[in-house]
Amino acid sequence: MIRTRFAPSPTGYLHIGGVRTALFSWAYARKNKGVFVLRIEDTDLERSTPESVKAILDGMHWVGLDYDEGPFYQTHRFDRYKDVIRQLLDSGHAYLCYCSKDELEAMRAEQEARGEKPRYDRRWRPEAGKTLPTIPADVTPVVRFKTPLDGVVAWDDAVKGRIEIANQELDDLIIARPDGSPTYNFCVVVDDWDMQITHVIRGDDHVNNTPRQINILKALNAPLPVYGHLPMILNEDGQKMSKRRDAVSVVDYADKGILPEALLNYLARLGWGHGDDEFFSMEQFVEWFSLEAVSASASRFNHEKFMWLNAQHIKSADNGRLAELIAPRLAAAGVELSGGPAIEEVIALVKERVQDLNALALEVDYFYRKREAAAADVDKHLSDDSVARMGRFADKLAGLDIWSAEAIHELFKPFCAEEGIKMGQLGMPLRVLVCGTTQTPSVDAVLALIGKDEVLRRLRG
Repeated sequence: MIRTRFAPSPTGYLHIGGVRTALFSWAYARKNKGVFVLRIEDTDLERSTPESVKAILDGMHWVGLDYDEGPFYQTHRFDRYKDVIRQLLDSGHAYLCYCSKDELEAMRAEQEARGEKPRYDRRWRPEAGKTLPTIPADVTPVVRFKTPLDGVVAWDDAVKGRIEIANQELDDLIIARPDGSPTYNFCVVVDDWDMQITHVIRGDDHVNNTPRQINILKALNAPLPVYGHLPMILNEDGQKMSKRRDAVSVVDYADKGILPEALLNYLARLGWGHGDDEFFSMEQFVEWFSLEAVSASASRFNHEKFMWLNAQHIKSADNGRLAELIAPRLAAAGVELSGGPAIEEVIALVKERVQDLNALALEVDYFYRKREAAAADVDKHLSDDSVARMGRFADKLAGLDIWSAEAIHELFKPFCAEEGIKMGQLGMPLRVLVCGTTQTPSVDAVLALIGKDEVLRRLRG
């Protein structure tokens, strides 16, 4: 059975690069009727925080990427890691290294002075016929993995194709620190082995970790998963996404009024494609998805296209759901919905005009309260003549027996003819006085929804 995993480190928020990795891993499992696992890689005890764990779990819930197993925490598995480290020591695939910090720094300085690549010189690595140094009394050892000295590590990457890295380019990796705590690359190997992960789909910043992990898996006689390394996401300037420059947290996008399905839809198109299809559901994505269709090249985030896509998802979203999503925004702005038009009807009228939920809330609010118009709009459209004209038009509206967009529309042409004005000279003052803005849907539909009594109050107030 196909088993994939998403394994973030809780050292910050859930960023969009992580969400895309989770999305592709989730989709591959769903496409193949497999299992998607969530694992929290929290071995970095200094930087991992409960707040970051919560941000990850909340982010996964918000985007709707449901996991079948987990969350598993590496800090709950230390006994297992220690057992496997003992296994590697007993089999001769790992050894104790007593180099002090000062020795390692001196070693690095000497190598750099000779123009060599800094690396551990393997002085504590046991070999046939080799005499090891005397064990110092004041140094607690680390455990290092005994990397093969020759040959290559090769794998057929599901995204990047054939990759080969010579073992001589690899160091003898520390797999346990002096305090006995296991290191990242080692924990990942044991986790993937124990959790029977068949496909490791992750960012291509992990390519250099892969040969180290493959060597450890081979030493354990464990099966090798299929690796697929996803290219990074660049910002619009072609630079790697930055926490300082770019809104890359899932929470940032939620606050900016983005629908989670729109974010997933857009991230799916960053590095993967299905013909010319841009707008699609997650059900369609799962049906179409394959690792073979993932590009090996970096993708650039295009904010304009992203917002266009969010607008498409807002247009197709259920009006009741949109009402629930903007309710907190309206409440925060002090908008009271009781006594006004049905919120779903208002949303149905205005949602074609917006690209995000914040803009949708702004479009909705003038249906429930008279918004204060901008001074420039007042100066341009509300002269003494036009205000008086609005009073005369209010009298026409008051005479309507049936209050509907059609009935209101029927008043426009004869009133303009009677006043000797064009429609814009009626419509713009109407919008400014009733709505407080010049940008609205068809004004007859707006007035119909706001209601007769409220429209007359605003025109005459």
